[in-house]
Amino acid sequence: MRIDVLPDDALLRIFDFYVNMDRLGERKKGIEAWQSLVHVCRRWRSLVLGSLRRLNLQLFCTPETPARDTLDIWPALPLIVEGRMALSGTDNIIAALGQSNRVCQVNLELAGWQLEEVLAEMQVPFPELTELRLLSYGETLTVVPDSFLDGSAPRLRIIDLAGIPFPGLPKLLLFATHLVHLSLFNIPHSGYFSPEAIVAPLSVLSGLGRLYLEFESPQSRPDLETRSLPPPKRSILPALGLFRFKGVTEYLEELVTLIDTPQLDQMEITFFNQIDFDCPRLTQFISRTPTLRAPDKAHVQFGDRTSRVKLRYRPPQSGFHHDCLEIAISCREPDWQLSSIEQVCNSSLPPPSTVEVLYIEHRYRELVWKNDAIENALWLQLLLPFTAVKNLYLSKKFAPGIAATLQELGGSRITEVLPSLQNIFVEGLKPSGPFQENIGQFVAVRQLSDHTIAISDWHKDPAT
Repeated sequence: MRIDVLPDDALLRIFDFYVNMDRLGERKKGIEAWQSLVHVCRRWRSLVLGSLRRLNLQLFCTPETPARDTLDIWPALPLIVEGRMALSGTDNIIAALGQSNRVCQVNLELAGWQLEEVLAEMQVPFPELTELRLLSYGETLTVVPDSFLDGSAPRLRIIDLAGIPFPGLPKLLLFATHLVHLSLFNIPHSGYFSPEAIVAPLSVLSGLGRLYLEFESPQSRPDLETRSLPPPKRSILPALGLFRFKGVTEYLEELVTLIDTPQLDQMEITFFNQIDFDCPRLTQFISRTPTLRAPDKAHVQFGDRTSRVKLRYRPPQSGFHHDCLEIAISCREPDWQLSSIEQVCNSSLPPPSTVEVLYIEHRYRELVWKNDAIENALWLQLLLPFTAVKNLYLSKKFAPGIAATLQELGGSRITEVLPSLQNIFVEGLKPSGPFQENIGQFVAVRQLSDHTIAISDWHKDPAT
């Protein structure tokens, strides 16, 4: 059949497939693929331009697009304004943003002085804007004024800001009632807002599914004088499924006191290094969040810059484990890493009474551990809350020190630590050496109390 005899509806189905093809990352080429269709013949041009909404026709503007010369060639289509502006001027972007009633997406990576020019052009309503992504770099910090977008964002679904101070954001969020994704990365201290200020607008965002709140430094923390008592009634974020936070414990403690998240199934926390990681309010928050309460696997990991504990669970009718909660500490010193992660396991988490599999792993390029009495005592405290663990997996660098800790237990304490333990798996297990020497007495004494422990080699599986 010749294509020129196909009915309009059949042609539109073909056009729809064509304009939605995967263009292998060539975003501009994919979005403007429809332009090649309108040059084929008069019928196709009329059909394409008469089906603007069905085919979701859009124009793509970059710093290299001569916007003032080309935008008027086409109908008044929605505009996507996007690009890295490091090597470009702002003229074309400013010209595109001048069509404020048409701009539907803004995605720009720019220097501070460029951000200032862009913000100056965005002090009016953008009624069609659904996605806003701005990343600013360099030493110059330009504060977003309260008049940004004329204080209104009726159709915004995604806000993604990085390195940009916007203290008035909570006010804008009150009008962004369709928001589903809010990402705030590297929030400078000049853009600080209190937990109470951010929770107030979030509580009216019934569709918010993802929230990223990451401060640039530990300087951003609530004042002692303004820290609130637990509220009589918490705000509910009914659709929130993913929450990622980076900051100090005091901020998160206040924040989780103010909210309930019944659908939250993934929470990622990074704390700046500090002395005290006692987080009783976080513990309460986790305990009242259904999907965070019953992990069956735990990974304790130590790396060059962070230590972390990661809790995982297997959802019903799923063969794969899913990360539900991760708490990381930004710290380089091994002894501080062990001390901080021990505090987290004992003071920031509910008792991990459902965890039956525990991994203790290292991700160092150069590993320097002292294996002294203080370190042994910290290992002991770290292991104490894992009362249900049956299978313990140890990286080869940690196995001798942990074995030495267990070997020192005696009397009634022999079953106090890891009382349900049945198997120890050691990476690169050798027939003899420090680990075998240290673990032998512990295994023998546990055998006398009718608790058999098997020692096996750990063949790492990336899926674990």
